[in-house]
Amino acid sequence: MIARMWRGKVHTDRVAEYVTYIERTGLTGYRQTSGNRGAQMWTRDLGDGRSEVTTLSWWESLEAIRGFPGDDIEQAVFYPEDDTFLVERETTVTHHEVVAS
Repeated sequence: MIARMWRGKVHTDRVAEYVTYIERTGLTGYRQTSGNRGAQMWTRDLGDGRSEVTTLSWWESLEAIRGFPGDDIEQAVFYPEDDTFLVERETTVTHHEVVAS
């Protein structure tokens, strides 16, 4: 199994709104892709008016991940309204082999 992780930052007062937006776009997209084993979104208040947002999804294989972003699985996927929320973003994602659970 492969874990796929992405991080970004939003203004803390918009976290709930962003979570709702990503549940409707990114998390739904993950879950509708063949080979996806689930997805979560985490938030962390940084105490300076920003909150870190992390999305984590689990996949059967690296090949299965290609069904979501396409051939370049290292590229993060963004949605039309992301620019209205994100104050910082990673443009790439990381993949980790899950070796124990």
